[in-house]
Amino acid sequence: MNTPWLEIMIPGPALAADLISHEMIELGAHGVTVEERLLDTFVMPDFDKDTPESLHLKAYFANVEDIESLRRKVLRRLQELRGLLPELPRIAIEIRTVCEQDWAEDWKQHFGTTRIGRRLVITPTWEAFNGGAEDAVVTLDPGMAFGTGTHDTTRLCLEALAQTFEVRPPVSVLDVGTGSGILAIAAAALGAEKVTACDIEPQSCRIAAENARLNRVADRVHVTGTKLEDLEGSFEMVLANILAEENIRLAPQLLSRLACGGSLILSGILREKESLVTAAFATYGLGEPSVLRTPDWSCLIYRPAD
Repeated sequence: MNTPWLEIMIPGPALAADLISHEMIELGAHGVTVEERLLDTFVMPDFDKDTPESLHLKAYFANVEDIESLRRKVLRRLQELRGLLPELPRIAIEIRTVCEQDWAEDWKQHFGTTRIGRRLVITPTWEAFNGGAEDAVVTLDPGMAFGTGTHDTTRLCLEALAQTFEVRPPVSVLDVGTGSGILAIAAAALGAEKVTACDIEPQSCRIAAENARLNRVADRVHVTGTKLEDLEGSFEMVLANILAEENIRLAPQLLSRLACGGSLILSGILREKESLVTAAFATYGLGEPSVLRTPDWSCLIYRPAD
């Protein structure tokens, strides 16, 4: 069956690829591509020659009943992003209808099995992977939902997650703003017994729950739309792969969910805003974090002193 899809093309600077892609998934996009190739799982666009329109991001939506309403929502989200990225131009989006075969199969050319750290392995559904006995394998279908490890921010968070499980494996984990659920699922695959994945977007909750079932960890990954401030209990690890400003705003709530002696991992932080986040969390008496970085993004890891 060749299902029709609505394609929304969005020009913008390569630096904005992560943020724009995230916003499109929050609005219900089932897939996102960049220019003539896909935004690869762990390969970012070339930032060296970044311009206000150096990439064309395409987001794909299914079963859209009101195209104009969706157009307005997309433009509103893009306008909100301009407050975070002033270099983001005023964008004129293009919308057209395409067939599923025109894009869905392209994922397979750009998404392959990737090992993160000693044990964690991310693999697509169409590849057979015969791992070792200690491998923690997370299987994803990026054609079903973008946001499954595609961002530098998520890759950094996965690396931090894998490192922390090597040093001090947590039994309970909270994943704030779970999106596709990849971090929560990875935590369960690495051995966490109780994982709570929260997101205020119903679409994200649905996708995360589907991915948990796909990976046979639904019995240990509880997906919820409950707001962070309304969650109960404490966790030995708290993950927040959200924007720098949101990390700062939610700091009291994140720390209130962190068990004594637990680890806090913060990602989604532009490097230029890293100092703002560290300064904000320093006021809560946290020590200096370990930091993982790419050229444009930072991930902060707060662990208890040994």
